[in-house]
Amino acid sequence: MSNASSSPRHPQGDEVSGRGRILVVDDGITMRLYYRSVLEAAGFEVEEATNGVEGYEKALASAFDLMIVDINMPKMDGYAMLRAIRTDPALCAVPAVTISTEASERDAQQALRAGANFYLVKPVGSKELTEVALMVAGRSPR
Repeated sequence: MSNASSSPRHPQGDEVSGRGRILVVDDGITMRLYYRSVLEAAGFEVEEATNGVEGYEKALASAFDLMIVDINMPKMDGYAMLRAIRTDPALCAVPAVTISTEASERDAQQALRAGANFYLVKPVGSKELTEVALMVAGRSPR
């Protein structure tokens, strides 16, 4: 699981909700609402951020078991956010799934090099999103 639980400012999110906490970082309100709906139905507690800067700040302020990160965002894109998280000792072990409209192998490789644990291409169905979130966050299905 995440090493974030060893940091005093980051207790493991599972202690709070029983299922885990996910930070969804996407500049599109429709996408954030969709992800929230799907992930809450799977039992996760979800918090949102509208860009990479806000996402990084929220990740520093609270514990998450998983981050869902869009690639193309204003202020700080998903690649830059992931690179920042991977260099921060308190956050470096928190798993991250990137979701993008970019579908080439090159895009996926760039996301993985930046620190993503998994790469999905939009549109992502609710079943696929749930399965990937449970797997990457280390949770079992209900």
